[in-house]
Amino acid sequence: MRFPLTALFSLAVGVQAALTAAQSLESRCTPSTFSSVIPSNATLIYAVPYAENTTFNGTVAVGPAFCAVYVNVTSSASSAFEFGLWLPLDTWNGRFIAYGNGGFIGEVAWTDMANGLSYGFAAVSTNTGHNSTENTGAWALDAPEKRTDWGWRAMHGSVSLGKELTTAFYNGSIAYSYYAGCSTGGRQGLKSAQMFPDDFDGIVAGSPAWWTTHLQQWNLKVSTYNLPNDAPYHINESLFSVIADEVFRQCDAVDGLEDGIITNPYACDFRPDTLLCNSTVANTSTCLTGPQIDTLYKIYGDWVDVNQTFVFPHLTLSSEAQWSIALVNANESDPSGIDYARYFLYDDPEWPWQDLDYATVQLADELNPGNATAWDYDMSPFYEKGGKLIHYHGLADGSIATGSSIYFWNHVQRALVPQGVPVSDFYRFFLIPGMQHCVGGVNDAPWYIAGAGQGTGFYSVPGYMDAQHDVVLAIMNWVENGTAPDTIIATKFLDDEPDEGVIVQRPLCQYPALAKYVSGDPNVTTSFECEEI
Repeated sequence: MRFPLTALFSLAVGVQAALTAAQSLESRCTPSTFSSVIPSNATLIYAVPYAENTTFNGTVAVGPAFCAVYVNVTSSASSAFEFGLWLPLDTWNGRFIAYGNGGFIGEVAWTDMANGLSYGFAAVSTNTGHNSTENTGAWALDAPEKRTDWGWRAMHGSVSLGKELTTAFYNGSIAYSYYAGCSTGGRQGLKSAQMFPDDFDGIVAGSPAWWTTHLQQWNLKVSTYNLPNDAPYHINESLFSVIADEVFRQCDAVDGLEDGIITNPYACDFRPDTLLCNSTVANTSTCLTGPQIDTLYKIYGDWVDVNQTFVFPHLTLSSEAQWSIALVNANESDPSGIDYARYFLYDDPEWPWQDLDYATVQLADELNPGNATAWDYDMSPFYEKGGKLIHYHGLADGSIATGSSIYFWNHVQRALVPQGVPVSDFYRFFLIPGMQHCVGGVNDAPWYIAGAGQGTGFYSVPGYMDAQHDVVLAIMNWVENGTAPDTIIATKFLDDEPDEGVIVQRPLCQYPALAKYVSGDPNVTTSFECEEI
C-alpha cells in the first residue's frame, strides 16, 4: 500500500468511522479492551483516556486526546521492563512509532511520544528495564538480565506487544511502523534493524551509541587524558573556550565561508602548538603549556592501542563547547564512563579508573554485556524486507565522536557492496555541521530536523512541515512513496524557539558529500550545493 503524505491524518478514517459508530474510542480506553491481548508474563498497570490539550504527569504538554496505556512485562526470573503506549482518540493516521532512550537512563520518552501523537502516530517507548532519571549504570551490577533488557529486549518486547495492543484498540491493522531515537536511542534503532528487521519499516537513528563495547571505554579513556586534576598536563575548563577560539580561527574559513560553522572538521590541518604560552604572554589563562598541548593532541587523536589496533575515533574540531561532558564531569573517584566497566564488566563498584587498558576493551568485546553493541554490519535482511534507514550525526558532537558513525557507515559498505546490495537504496547517512550531541549547535549552526529529543512543546518543523525539512516525514516519504532523501534541510530558530523565527537554514547532504558554499546569501539553502569530501 502507498499513501501520500497529504493523507497523514486520515489513513484510518474508514476504520475509525466504523468503530466510532458502534462505540467511541474513548469508551474503549479501559483495561477490559486490552485484557485478551496481555500475555501471562505481563500486567496492565493502567488504561486511561486523556482529553486534548492536557499535561501528562504534570510536565509533558500533549495536544491530541489520547488513551494512555502502561504495561509491565516480566522478561526473566530476575528482570522486568515497562512501556508506555499512547493511542490517539481522534487523529490516528494508521501508523505506529517507537521512540528510543538516552544513556543508561531508565525512563520512557514521554516528550517524544507527545510529538508522535501530534503527527497522528500510536506511540510507544520503554524504560529499558529499570527506572532511573540519573545516567548511572549502578542498576546493572550483578544483573545480566537487566543488561539484556537495556541492550535490546525491552525495546523489541515493547514494540511487539505495543503493536498488538494498538490493533486491539483500533480493531484494525497498522499500515506502517517507524522508529526514532538518538544516542542510546540511535543504537536501539540500529540494533532493531539488525536483530529484528521486521519490527520497523523505517528507522531514524541519530548520533548512535552503537559501538557500546568500545564507546564506553573511550568515554573513560578521554577522561584519563586529563587526570588527575592537579597534573601539569591537566586542561582546566576555562581553557576550553580559548582552544575553541583558536580552532575557529584556523579552521572556519577552510570551507570557503567564514561563518562560525566548520563544515568539515576533518579538512582542517589544525596546529595546537599555536596555543603555546611564551615569554611575552603574561596571562596563562589564555594559552597552554607544553604538557597541556600534549593532552590536546591526545584528545584530537584516535585511540589506537596494542599492535596498532584501532579502538575508537577522536573528538572533532568544533566539539570543544561540549568537552565538559568528558573532561570536567570526570574526577579521580568517578570519571565519566567508568560505570560501564564497574557495573557491566567487572561487577566491582570500586574498580579504579587507573586500571583501564586494552585488556578492558578485549573483555568488553568478549562479553558484550546485554548484547547491546549494534555491530552486525550485514544489514541485508533489513534491506531485503524493504526497510529504510536514515542515520545522522552532528560534526560538533562532544559526547560520541562523529567518526564512530562514519566508521559504521564504512563497514556497512564493506559488508554489503561485495554482495551487490545498493546501500543507498535503503540506508542514507547525513552529517550535520555544527550540531552537538543530538540537539543544539555551535555559533548558531542549523541543527533542527525534528529528530528524537529535539522538539519540546512543538513537533515537526513549524512553518516547514514537509519531508524536505522534517526527518520523520522524510523517512515516511521514503517508505511510503519511494522518494529517498538526497538532502535534508536543517533549521536554526532564534533562541531555538520557533515563534522567534528562522535565523538560518542549510542543506545536509547524503554522505560522503557535504554542503559547499557557492555564492549568495549564506543563510539560505540555494547558496550551497553538495560536494563529495
